[in-house]
Amino acid sequence: MPIVNPLWIEIAGRAGVMLSAAQGEALARYLDLLLAANERMNLTRITDRAAAEEQHVADALTLLAWLPGAPHRLVDVGSGGGVPGLVLAIARPDVEILLVESTNKKAQFLREATGGLGLKNVTIAAERAEALAKDERREGFDVCTARAVADLETLAGWCLPLVRVGGKLLAMKGPRIADELPVARQAIRAAGGGEAAVHPAGLGQHVVVEIRKQRTTKPRGRQRP
Repeated sequence: MPIVNPLWIEIAGRAGVMLSAAQGEALARYLDLLLAANERMNLTRITDRAAAEEQHVADALTLLAWLPGAPHRLVDVGSGGGVPGLVLAIARPDVEILLVESTNKKAQFLREATGGLGLKNVTIAAERAEALAKDERREGFDVCTARAVADLETLAGWCLPLVRVGGKLLAMKGPRIADELPVARQAIRAAGGGEAAVHPAGLGQHVVVEIRKQRTTKPRGRQRP
């Protein structure tokens, strides 16, 4: 049995998640699939295996510390190559995860990877986040995650309508969050969010921006088609 990356074990352990050897093998297999597919399409700029183990898998695992301990529903907006959504699905098989990716080629990779990894807790929506907020999925999730998708102001408008009152948005950000946060405050409030809490993720300058949903999101008078 292959040895699980010690950094993965350490980060998951801080959140009280004990990765099994099978989960470690699945995470490694996910990277195999991602890097192989990246030779055919643009899924990630990180092509070095060691760098991907840290900047994709380890980085995604830092979110475990802010997920509810009990089973819940999570939506990952702009999943791209599957970070953080597929990584979290492997680490937390008790969480029901919807991956939202509007680019068809990327959504197809997510379907293939989900099938190849045998993940039963993942579904894929090849559509825009705004579309989900117009049907029964509106305010249907406990957690929304997003990494490298858009600025925080835009994310608030896309993601908070998907989160139930009492749930949260977890946005993975870098040092530019200091500039984004003041601009985003009005959009966060308009979408029903509370004060943003910025947590160091423990990897480089990465942070997790946690925004609790305090009020229902009122429908906007005119939505983008």
